[in-house]
Amino acid sequence: MIELKSPEEIQRMAVTGQFVGELLADLREVAAVGVNLMDLEHHARRRIKERGAESCYWDYAPSFGRGPFRNVLCLSVNDAVLHGLPHDYVLRDGDLLSIDMAVGIDGWVADSALSVIVGTPAPEDLKLIEATEVALTAAIDAAQPGRQLGDVSAAIGEVAHRYGYQVNNEFGGHGIGRTMHEAPHVANKGRPGRGMTLKPGLTIAIEPWFCRSTDKIKFDEDGWTIRSADGSRTAHSEHTVAITEAGPQVLTTRPGQDTRPADRSGQSATTS
Repeated sequence: MIELKSPEEIQRMAVTGQFVGELLADLREVAAVGVNLMDLEHHARRRIKERGAESCYWDYAPSFGRGPFRNVLCLSVNDAVLHGLPHDYVLRDGDLLSIDMAVGIDGWVADSALSVIVGTPAPEDLKLIEATEVALTAAIDAAQPGRQLGDVSAAIGEVAHRYGYQVNNEFGGHGIGRTMHEAPHVANKGRPGRGMTLKPGLTIAIEPWFCRSTDKIKFDEDGWTIRSADGSRTAHSEHTVAITEAGPQVLTTRPGQDTRPADRSGQSATTS
């Protein structure tokens, strides 16, 4: 069942989204060569506790996981792209780190992710991250009231194709609101003009993720961490978005970030 939110409820989600955006921006600055992944995890735990928020990840136990998730962040390094289990690993120069988090405040949830290169960036890694960010912007621009969900998915797939990446559709975006995962599923490729009509009040997490040279994935023995099947590097970008009468509203904007939709001349706003 899809629950449409009122403008007041969307505003409450935006309060949560502001905190998520601020914390992700903070973590992006904390991540550096020589920093342990567990330092990032404990930094986030402290900030979440201070805010009086609740992690949506803690004790999360879907069918694919091995036991409940006992962390507040997903930290995925290099060929890991989703659900990376924080562990004792010290970041090295050139590592590509994806940070994903979802929290609830006063019963309303927001979810967001970003990828960042620690230390010296390789051009091919910058391109990969850029592709996910451009795809996210294109998908947000497509999330207009009256259009179809397939338009959002198709926008992601079109950007991936333009950059030369394949798309895996096993994991994608989702509805969000009172809980982290609600209907509908938001695939990362699809056909325009298909699927449900986007109505004001719909709130979704849009999250393009790409592997550099494959669309196949594999799981670590921990049952959580998802990697590219061929060991190539990966990247992931995500925002929580509300469909409103005036158009898409990004609820997880990070400080200093421009998330305005692309204008009709084709110039896209950045989502980095």
